[in-house]
Amino acid sequence: MVSPIGVHEAKVGSQHLSLPLMPISAELAIALLITVDHGVAFAERAGAEIAERLAPFEPEIVASVATMGIPIAIEVSRALGLDDYLILQKTPKIHLSDAVSEPVRSITTDTNQRLLFDRERLGAVVGRRVALVDDVVSTGASLRAALTLLRRVGAEPVAIGTLLTEAGVWRGALGADALLVHALGAVPLFRRDRDGALCEDWQGDDSDLGAAASS
Repeated sequence: MVSPIGVHEAKVGSQHLSLPLMPISAELAIALLITVDHGVAFAERAGAEIAERLAPFEPEIVASVATMGIPIAIEVSRALGLDDYLILQKTPKIHLSDAVSEPVRSITTDTNQRLLFDRERLGAVVGRRVALVDDVVSTGASLRAALTLLRRVGAEPVAIGTLLTEAGVWRGALGADALLVHALGAVPLFRRDRDGALCEDWQGDDSDLGAAASS
């Protein structure tokens, strides 16, 4: 079991969180936000604040990625006055045997995965304006895969809402789609200097994150 090596104080919209610093390699650590650990009131307020940022784009449905994005999708949908939301799954299930899929890899998951779109839900997104929401944007890999998948099935992603962005690698991964991102806050990566002390890194590095994800 990996233990925290420190704490980072983060602002998420109008709320403040103490996030554990978790090592992902010998030289690199991240401020870890586990949405479900912060309770219903946190998710409700954060969802409402994300919804306020997304409302001008007039989304017709909210989509997210399992599992940490689910509470955010529910609360953003509720705050926007929508009664439906869509979750892209990462775990194969019996009803997803014929799913539309897209490969994805995350720095917090040590295996290759696939995002799965249930074909029975095509009617919910085809030709509709979709707001994609998630908890944290780090490398941008999950969001990029989700955007690709949604566009493949005929949806129109109009905005991305997230609790936090992490450093800056995600901007390169998303390219022009980085302009769609509306976040409640931002955190750096944490890198050890020559003396072994953790220093904030607001830019990040693709090779470091890729190596961490593969280790």
